[in-house]
Amino acid sequence: MNFERFSLEGRVAIVTGAGTGIGQGIATAMAESGARVVLAGRTRSRLEATEDTIRGFGGEALVVESDIAKREDREALVTSVLDTWKQIDILVNNAGVNVRTPPEDYREEDWDQVVDTNLKGTFFLTQRVARHMIEREYGKIIQIASLAAITGIPHIPAYTAAKGGVGSLTYQLAIDWARYNINVNSICPGYIRTPLTRPVEESERGTYILNRVPIGRWGEPEDIAGTAVFLASPASDFLTGQLIVVDGGWMAGG
Repeated sequence: MNFERFSLEGRVAIVTGAGTGIGQGIATAMAESGARVVLAGRTRSRLEATEDTIRGFGGEALVVESDIAKREDREALVTSVLDTWKQIDILVNNAGVNVRTPPEDYREEDWDQVVDTNLKGTFFLTQRVARHMIEREYGKIIQIASLAAITGIPHIPAYTAAKGGVGSLTYQLAIDWARYNINVNSICPGYIRTPLTRPVEESERGTYILNRVPIGRWGEPEDIAGTAVFLASPASDFLTGQLIVVDGGWMAGG
């Protein structure tokens, strides 16, 4: 087998939410695989910490402070990348927010915040990047969805609706853009140890989750990174329109 097909040499990747957690893990792994990586997110200091890690092993990274819920930030992000590196080969839509509240008490402003970032912002950034990819007739789009896209999880109605939408968009965009040599896939992480999931891990439910995962532990961001690198590489050229679950066996456990 030619393992060069797993290389990202010569590629430019945007990773949103690259300052912490899954986004940080994916951005680092893609740089290790040879990509030049654009680190997008709302907190510059966190992005710069990821940048330091990447530059520490000789990788190339560009920090762009950006809130994908804002149209002007999405446009500025894409413009900055094209001005700097002239191309975008890979987009990883990882940025996300969550508000945990029982659905009977959920506030409209919280719903809007979650959906505007996780679904609306994700779609319109994807649209903007895809226009460039269509012109070049090449692209790899990777959505970071969630188990919430395919099963019920308590107290996250807006997050569930948004991630379900991301999953459905994966099917639809894969069909529309396949003729342009653009692959669109989603990764559905299980319970991964990140700042976003820390409140759950430290709660009573965290113990239930740990006991149910067949592998016997919470996942780490690095557990998602390998799948992301594969989906970004030429090795996945015949794979599109898929929701790939990386969950330590949670869904298999019933």
